Amino acid sequence: MLTKKELYDNFVKDFAVKLKKQVCENEYDKVIFFCVGTDKVIGDAFGPIVGYKLRYLFRNIEEVEVYGHLSENICANNANDIIMHIRNKYEKPFIIAIDSAISKKDNIGKIVVENNGMYLGKALNKNINYIGDISIKGIVSQNVNVPQYNFKLLQNTSLGLVINMADIVSSGIYNVINI
Repeated sequence: MLTKKELYDNFVKDFAVKLKKQVCENEYDKVIFFCVGTDKVIGDAFGPIVGYKLRYLFRNIEEVEVYGHLSENICANNANDIIMHIRNKYEKPFIIAIDSAISKKDNIGKIVVENNGMYLGKALNKNINYIGDISIKGIVSQNVNVPQYNFKLLQNTSLGLVINMADIVSSGIYNVINI
């Protein structure tokens, strides 16, 4: 298992490389953090906790907008409306989608950064919407390939694990963007 510092260093390096690649290849008018999840399920709260922290860190920076946080969750019921709002409000937004994810047991605690978006609700076989230019996924639990069991595992995820990963992602994002 990696230490918190090693996880942070790996995340910052990976995020910085992917962000630079995307931003160099395209021109954007706004950076949007699209933090998905609900605060009602511990394992699904990764996105809203990151959003809560990012809203505070970027509170005085006009070029950054954060959607989804602890008091305004993005979930299956409102994701499409928020996506449409963003597309109508901004001409060329750069969207960074952030959500919790499930995977093999060995991957729990890892943070995955990809040069593409993600499907929302994939763990529960919902595949609601595809969003993002970059995606950040915090692996919070094991995927047992049965939606109702996956949901039960998300409900029983360690809050400490989720908070630890949210700390790494929010501070890492802030430090990369403010360089």
